[in-house]
Amino acid sequence: MKKFIFTALSLVGFATVSAQTVTLNVRLKPIQTLIVNTAQKTVNLDYTTRDDYANGVTSSNIDHLTIYSTGGFQVKVKTANAALQNGNKTIQVNTVQVKANAGTDPVNGAQYAAIAPLSATETTLVTSSVGGVDKKISIDYKGAGANAYLDNYVAGQDPSVYTTELTYTIISQ
Repeated sequence: MKKFIFTALSLVGFATVSAQTVTLNVRLKPIQTLIVNTAQKTVNLDYTTRDDYANGVTSSNIDHLTIYSTGGFQVKVKTANAALQNGNKTIQVNTVQVKANAGTDPVNGAQYAAIAPLSATETTLVTSSVGGVDKKISIDYKGAGANAYLDNYVAGQDPSVYTTELTYTIISQ
């Protein structure tokens, strides 16, 4: 019996252990999405009174944008053209200003740019060093006052509508 135990222990002592390694990578790619509130796909700046022409009008769009970002980001806006169009008549887009504000579920620590005129080149509205899930950004649009649009009404149109498309983008930073 002692011989059997000694032989068994000797065999165990000569057994070799084999190990293999595996490299595990967690690969994170940046993901940003930006969604415009479907109920606010059209923004109207309606001039209906003398005071509207004198003081300008504002359209406040609460939770206008919803963002998802896996890290820091910037939200930018630009117009399709340098002018709003109504047939062959135009209004320069830089007479309309835009301002981003925290929405009902804001991005923690986000920086919101001061009110800025619209432009056919990108304007940064929001900068954040952290990401977020379904965070809300409200946008105010302000049309010019000081009777800037007084001579842009076209006889026979009710109302005279000047249009351009805005493009919002989100990029990682």
